[in-house]
Amino acid sequence: MSDRVCLVHYHEIGLKGKNRSTFENQLVQNLRKALRDYPVAEVKRIPGHLLVSAQDGQATPELAHAISLVPGVARVSQAYLCSLDEEEYCAAALKALHEAGDFTSFKVHAHRSSTDYERHSIDINRLVGDILCHEFPDKKVQMHKPDVIVYVNAVGHVVYVYAASEVGVGGLPVGTAGKVVTLLSSGFDSPVATWMVGRRGATCVPVHFSGRPMTADTSEYLCQDIINQLAPGGMIGRLYVVPFGEKQREISLAVPQSLRIITYRRVMFAVAERIAQLEGAKALVTGESLGQVASQTLDNIAAVNEIVSLPVLRPLIGSDKQEIIRRAEEIGTYDISAQDAADCCTLFMPRRPETHARIDKVHEAWDSFDHDAMIEELVQNIEYVDFDQCPSYKPPRQISRWHRELLPAFEHID
Repeated sequence: MSDRVCLVHYHEIGLKGKNRSTFENQLVQNLRKALRDYPVAEVKRIPGHLLVSAQDGQATPELAHAISLVPGVARVSQAYLCSLDEEEYCAAALKALHEAGDFTSFKVHAHRSSTDYERHSIDINRLVGDILCHEFPDKKVQMHKPDVIVYVNAVGHVVYVYAASEVGVGGLPVGTAGKVVTLLSSGFDSPVATWMVGRRGATCVPVHFSGRPMTADTSEYLCQDIINQLAPGGMIGRLYVVPFGEKQREISLAVPQSLRIITYRRVMFAVAERIAQLEGAKALVTGESLGQVASQTLDNIAAVNEIVSLPVLRPLIGSDKQEIIRRAEEIGTYDISAQDAADCCTLFMPRRPETHARIDKVHEAWDSFDHDAMIEELVQNIEYVDFDQCPSYKPPRQISRWHRELLPAFEHID
């Protein structure tokens, strides 16, 4: 019996030209990390694909599913690994079609690459197709949009045969698009935004602003649960936690009620930018959706953006709540985010928040308290939790005086 292997397909990586090997190597590294709890013998590059083989030679559907969750993977096929012997790969094609379940039409798609095998693709199509037609006389051969396609790929001195594939998350391998700092709450939006930029190849460093000590620390543990749920994607290596409740109370006493939220967010963005400087991140990421709440109007977004110099990415800006919730269900964060937990987003909220803030009024509110001292104090009291799930994450090095002063002040959360 032929071995079963997982054949990993990608789409965008194949368009990277001379940089293609860099993306492939990063995806190999990410897969090795993601599959460390599975009995994997090898993860390697082959022409046009990646190959994952099991220690016992029989890759399972569970292994294929784990591979499908890694960004950069477009599809995963459980393929039979055969020699160039015609009887062997024709028998594998029969098994693959038998495993396809109910179908009324099929076709054979053969491809030959990097091999000196004497049969051309058309010859392989005819050979395998003839055998399948004799075995399944009641099934129709259909060239366009058949129910099942049996793939027979001759690569080097082996042949991969498969009929069924599992769709992956797609995108690009984490670690190929640089590092970003994401503002992560325990709600629905920001986990989805974090996942979306991670799917585009970014290494994500989330920052959670906790309502502690004015609220319980429940939201912090929910954020850790969210990160663990996203673990198969391998996009997060560290979570920073900023106790923000006491500073929110100070802001609420100093600024007009209608401008509290904007002021909160300006402070949060300023702290997140400091963390980005420490981490070497090139952008901030938020879960904002245009017009969803008062702070997410164009005027208010501009008033908050003004405080930072880094680009602010908003992958959900054109999404409505139902679209975001559907995505949260797909990535598995919905049930965690649906739990009720007080955090800084619900603390000292105004009854009538400003929806179209005037920048001069925002500046007056900003200058009504010592914002620089507040930001510095928040930075000096940052806490963090490390997660062993992101191959591309490298902790910040102490490469400057500011870094040397800041790092010892961090408190590690066990």
